[in-house]
Amino acid sequence: MTEVQPQLEGTPLIAPSTTGHPLYEQVVEACRTVFDPEIPVNIYDLGLVYTIAIDPENAVNIQMTLTAPGCPVAGEMPGWVQDAVESLPGVKQVQVAMVFDPPWGMEMMSDEARLELGFM
Repeated sequence: MTEVQPQLEGTPLIAPSTTGHPLYEQVVEACRTVFDPEIPVNIYDLGLVYTIAIDPENAVNIQMTLTAPGCPVAGEMPGWVQDAVESLPGVKQVQVAMVFDPPWGMEMMSDEARLELGFM
């Protein structure tokens, strides 16, 4: 049985990404090739990718969410992300985890996504 750890005060719900890793920007761009089929914006700019963690051996762990837990492609989208990132040269392995805490909100979208969807 998986034990749920209590949220420590001051600890962010979304773990920080490994932005200093040489593969980070390439992984971000690979995530931008995956689109939510119901919204014409890529999942990264929609704010669905919470964390991109890359270890020293170039194993990539991605935590992502969906705009709604009942999304019809919930079972498929992690595989789309995995396929996009695994194709990058130098990536050892990719694991994509679906999380729903914190829940996605429109405030998580990038300015580019807001503009494209007419919210700006």
